[in-house]
Amino acid sequence: MGCDTPAENLTSNVRSGRVALLVTEHLFVAPQATPEAPPAAPRQRTLDDLGTPLHEVTFVVFDIETTGGKAANGGITEIGAVKLRGGDCLGTYQTLVNPGRAIPPEITVLTGITEQMVYRAPRIEAILPSFLDFVGGDDTVLVGHNVRYDLSFTNAALERDGRARLANRSVDTLPLARRLLRDEVPNCKLGTLADRLRLSHSPSHRALDDALATGDLLHVLIERAGAMGVVGLDDLLALPTMAGNPQASKLRLTDRLPRKPGVYLFRNRSGDVLYVGKASNLRSRVRSYFSTDERRKVAQLLRETHRIDHQVCRNGLEAAVLELRLIHRHLPRFNAQGTRSSSYPYVKLTLNERFPRLSVVRKVADDGALYLGPISSARRAQRLIEAIETASPVRRCTATSTSRTAKPVCTAAQIGVAACPCSGHTSEDDYARIVADLVDGLTCDPHRLLAPLRDRIAELADEERFEEAADVRDRADALSGALRRQRRFDLLRRAGRIRFRFGAAWAELDDGRLVGWGDVGDQPSLLDLRTPLSPTDVFDDRLPPPSQTEADELLTVARWLNENAHRIELEAVDGLLAEPLPRLPSFVPRKR
Repeated sequence: MGCDTPAENLTSNVRSGRVALLVTEHLFVAPQATPEAPPAAPRQRTLDDLGTPLHEVTFVVFDIETTGGKAANGGITEIGAVKLRGGDCLGTYQTLVNPGRAIPPEITVLTGITEQMVYRAPRIEAILPSFLDFVGGDDTVLVGHNVRYDLSFTNAALERDGRARLANRSVDTLPLARRLLRDEVPNCKLGTLADRLRLSHSPSHRALDDALATGDLLHVLIERAGAMGVVGLDDLLALPTMAGNPQASKLRLTDRLPRKPGVYLFRNRSGDVLYVGKASNLRSRVRSYFSTDERRKVAQLLRETHRIDHQVCRNGLEAAVLELRLIHRHLPRFNAQGTRSSSYPYVKLTLNERFPRLSVVRKVADDGALYLGPISSARRAQRLIEAIETASPVRRCTATSTSRTAKPVCTAAQIGVAACPCSGHTSEDDYARIVADLVDGLTCDPHRLLAPLRDRIAELADEERFEEAADVRDRADALSGALRRQRRFDLLRRAGRIRFRFGAAWAELDDGRLVGWGDVGDQPSLLDLRTPLSPTDVFDDRLPPPSQTEADELLTVARWLNENAHRIELEAVDGLLAEPLPRLPSFVPRKR
């Protein structure tokens, strides 16, 4: 698996300012020249790149010898590299480099490189074009033992020469060895590993020897990692942190996971679902739980996990909806979002009373009341009521007396911020007009409620009562956000059945719920289109609020449609997919 190159071929000849580059079956000669223009920006990598099988990856294992110190003020004295793919050696590269400064005696003792040896060697500026040519494109993966050290000197030299830093991904065999071999060796020095593992090449503190030994070590580590399900480049890049996880032995549970979008389910020994999630790359995301995920409950989740199931999805919409439906069905205890939707409250305006008022309720009744919601928590629902009561004098107490001799019994009536009937000064006709304005503000003219809040914020700010202004601002934002959510609910439900295309896929919604999806051409649209409703018809007829679980899916679909609106082609709509109401403002301060 190593490179058994004859000794006379391992050293580049430096004659007449020319650097020889030896590659299998080819000899490239790079003359000294002025620096080239910086290479073009690397292309954006795809999931397929990351999931490249390891036997198809081209590795360039390299090592440099230096004058010591830091990259900013140190010099390179030798570069050695070997190119590997599929266990085969594709070529080697070696050259001495004139560092342009003195070599400390201790470095000479360590490496055997003297100033006399590098006196006639080319400077690093002349070496870089041939080394970059040997490395190849950005798809090549750089490998080293403590590769950060070698990369730091190499990138510093590139920057001084006006070139771009290396954009290649890199594999460090040092942390890999610590994770995979720590119980077999006293330390993970390259010399120790070469001796204990009986590698074909032995390091000698010379660049090419060390690169050849590191290449042998890489093959041993890849073989060991295969037992942990490491078969792709993304697996290898993440392995140093994964292998240190106490549950690393369970990485085998991810072997069957594809690098495709979909939904995954963690199950315990009894088959109960512990957690449901979605991902654009199932394998990469699930394996990240063993490495980069630092959430407190992840360790416990992995301890209890006995099986990981998955379902491949065609696109993000299908995955998002399927994830939500599975959460609603199984109520996994490690999921926070979606498992408590059945307890979402509503804000209710009791229109069936003589003096309607606002309250927080858990159920929707067929009582003619106006419901807003569902809201994600009782605290937020109460915050919403506070926002409405700041903008409207709707009553806040439970008393219904209208006697003019009655003594005010609530503070809001006493200070004149609410038209409570307990004061005895509010007629039913006056209060009916207040309620009509409130209903209009909650359904079709939100500025009836938001404008007074905006004015109050400005008034408090002018008086330098900034904490009070911030509190009113938060209330206004809560109200604006709740109305925006309500519009999303109603917009999708009034549209009826919708069919649209995006890319090579299609999807169908029915009252905002995903009912069909597939690839273009596999099923024709069979919608019977009715005459669309007019905006007046639509918004005069209030829809009953959605159920708690329906609301979760409506929001998920609406969010996806909003994020992907630029690539959606609408094919058919039963009802009306339009929003004639004025745009709702945001009260969140802009980030600078």
